[in-house]
Order: sequence, then C-alpha cells, then structure tokens
Amino acid sequence: MKPLLPGTIGPDGRPVTLGVMGGGQLGRMFVQAAQAMGYFTAVLDPDKTSPAGLVAHYHIDADYTDEQGLAQLMQRCAAITTEFENVPAPALLTLGAHRPVAPSADCVAVCQDRAAEKRHFVRSGVPCAPFAVIEAEADLARVPDALLPGILKTARLGYDGKGQVRVTDRAALAAAWRDLKQLPCVLEQLLPLAYELSVIVARGADGAMVGLPVQQNLHRDGILAVTQVPAPDIDVATQRRAVDAARRLADEMAYVGVLCVEFFVLQDGTLAANEMAPRPHNSGHYSVDACDVSQFELQVRCLAGLPLVAPRQHSIALMLNLLGDLWFDDADRERAPPWERVLALPGTHLHLYGKASARRARKMGHLTITAADAAAARAIARDAAAILGLPSF
Repeated sequence: MKPLLPGTIGPDGRPVTLGVMGGGQLGRMFVQAAQAMGYFTAVLDPDKTSPAGLVAHYHIDADYTDEQGLAQLMQRCAAITTEFENVPAPALLTLGAHRPVAPSADCVAVCQDRAAEKRHFVRSGVPCAPFAVIEAEADLARVPDALLPGILKTARLGYDGKGQVRVTDRAALAAAWRDLKQLPCVLEQLLPLAYELSVIVARGADGAMVGLPVQQNLHRDGILAVTQVPAPDIDVATQRRAVDAARRLADEMAYVGVLCVEFFVLQDGTLAANEMAPRPHNSGHYSVDACDVSQFELQVRCLAGLPLVAPRQHSIALMLNLLGDLWFDDADRERAPPWERVLALPGTHLHLYGKASARRARKMGHLTITAADAAAARAIARDAAAILGLPSF
C-alpha cells in the first residue's frame, strides 16, 4: 500500500484515521502517539469507559465480532491494528479483506495459541522449553517423564500468569488438567532460570526491521513488575542472540507491526523463548520517556507504511509496574497513592491509564525513572518503591 502520510486529508475532509481493536492502555498509548503525528483515531471496544476509547476521536462501542461495529471501523479507518492478542483472529481476517491490518490475522492467530506459538519457535529454529501439547485425556499418558516437573498452561487466553499451574508429577498433572476444565493445554518442562528478558522489534511491510534495546525483566506472580534498560545482568553476546532470534521469528511470519518476544536466560547461559506478543509490550513502556522513538510511534509507522528508524536510548531507564493493589490499604479500604512524594523524586515519569476503578492485580499505570546512570536509576526506583509500599527488587 501507499504510505498514509501524516496530515493527509481523507475523502471525508478530515485527517486520515488509524483504527485499533481494543480499548486498553496499549490502545490508549497508540492513540496518543498517532494523534501526536497528526492522525485521527478510532477505537472499537465494548467498554464505554475504555482508556483508549476516552481519548480517541471515535469510539465504536461494540463487541470485537459485531458485524456492524466492524463495518463502522472499516468505514472510518484507512488501516487498523490491534492492542492485545486475544482479539478474535476471524475479526481481523474480516477487516483485512477490506483494509490494511497489521499485524495480520494469521500472525495474531499464532501468538494467541501457545501450541501454534511453540511450533513456530521450532519451525524458526529458536530454542524453547521442551513441551507437549495436551488436547485430550489420552495425551496425559503420553507425556514424557522428562517434562515433569513442569508448568501446565492453557493454550489460549492465558496472560499475566493466568491459566498456569505448576505440576510435579503425573497425579498433579491430571488434577491440573481437570482444574483447567480439560482445555487444550501445553505442558512445558520447568527450567532453571537465571534471568528474564524481552526483545521488541518493529517490522515493516517491506521487511525492514528495527528494534528497541534488550530489556531485563522481573515478574511477580506472573505479572511484569520491573524492567531495566540497558539490561544490567545480560551479556552482550546473549543479547545479540536474543535479538537475532526475535528478528528470525518476525521474518518467518512475514510479520508487520511491533512484536515482543520474551526469553528466559537459563543458569547455564542458554536462551529459551517463552512467548510472543503481537503488539507493544509492558516492558517497552520506558521507551516513551527514554528513547527518541517509542514503541507506540513504531506501531504507528508500521501501520501507516512510514520509514522505520532505529530508536536511540538517550537515558538509562527503570520501569515499575503499578497495580491496583496500591489503591488499597491493609484493611482493603480504597485510598489514593502518595503521588506527590513519588513525583518529588528526580527523573520520575508517572503514567496512569485512566481506568475507571482500581482492582487488585489490575494494571493501573507505570512509573518510569530516567537517570544518567544505572546506579542512580535503581536508587531512585527503590525510593519510589518504598514510598508506594512495593516489594524491593
């Protein structure tokens, strides 16, 4: 397609409109990046108070599979993206028959199914944890002994640690399979982890590809808690292997858009791919404050067919994820976090997502700390964590 240039006026007499399926915080930050470049924006989401819908030019209040809603989105938009991987792939296929959609329905379908994702890792020559796909009770007996202890994960709709059960033996595996409602699952061998990292790349329709610096991550209860960039404990050779693997995964799918690949670094230094996200990622939020091109601007550029330039990190960064737990005291009474004390710290950048209500474990925002060196960023981040009552890291 021809590039959708910023400032171009569409047939309706208004600037070209870019659309996004999903109204969460990732959609909100995409919308803000697109608007900063002069585009109009449209969001399809069934939540009337969705964070992205509240700031977009158009909010289409409809389910992701609603035919009239999809038709409205196509009518409004010159090109369409998605903000989370569980948007139904058939809906993206419908949109893609009429408008450019990036990433494509086929790519999203791979990323939203763990079994398909693992097979893509193998097909692309990217190492991952040994695994077995369990689709029926008979498959339980065929699981190799070497995969236990392991982690049983639902093949679909699992995120932030949901739909995952650690199992130590066959009895526990069978019980977990029953607890997960006998859904198609993937059993992964439990690996000796040293570190976790993520790689974010952006690939254009012409195959050009750029990426953000490698991010080192810390998860708590399956939810990203801390990201540090540059990655303080990952050697350059390992970072290079991770980037090469992520680029290979994107190329093998002919991917267009922003793709995040999460990796484990094992205790012996080897890499294992964990999962992919066909969208910007929590671990890349720091790029808004610490890079000259953010992951969301890259998403806009990919969708609009604009040139991709490699982001330059101009500040050391550390990001703290802010969950809804911060809005409650020990007696479960709602309260306002002490933002004035946090914002008194140098280099702090607070991003709240505009969600209507706080819930425990719900992502409400993030705090990015930028500094001249890693030691200063960590010191300020520890002060901020202490003020907020977050665990030390």
